[in-house]
Amino acid sequence: MIKLLCGTKGSGKTKRLIDMANSEMKSGNGNIAFVDVDDNHIFSLDYSVRLINAMEFNINNIESFYGFLCGIIGMNYDVEKIYVDGIYNLIDIKIENLESLVKSLETISKKFNTDFYIGLDYTVEEIPTSLKSIVEEVAEE
Repeated sequence: MIKLLCGTKGSGKTKRLIDMANSEMKSGNGNIAFVDVDDNHIFSLDYSVRLINAMEFNINNIESFYGFLCGIIGMNYDVEKIYVDGIYNLIDIKIENLESLVKSLETISKKFNTDFYIGLDYTVEEIPTSLKSIVEEVAEE
């Protein structure tokens, strides 16, 4: 499963992703990785959630981002959920590339039974119609 959490800067995407990861960990739902562009949330995440700083891995385009996510799964086939926050600060995820990324992630999601939750700085209106069913809007509280 792939879920895109969309909202403008400051809408609460990070908090929502952290809350989701912590809730899943408390429910005992397997190995969870949280990919971010810094280590700022290390104390916000449950100690069992694996925080990975993507800035340390030379991710410079959407293809290397996909390869990076595959590498996480390849290292540990028990990873059930991968949460991604702030990746738009590292690479330019263009709307036209989003459908291709989601299609690729759906393939590995099914093959390895891994769910992906990705925060994006786009509004629901900007997301292609073909992806609307996997979008969750995060509105400012």
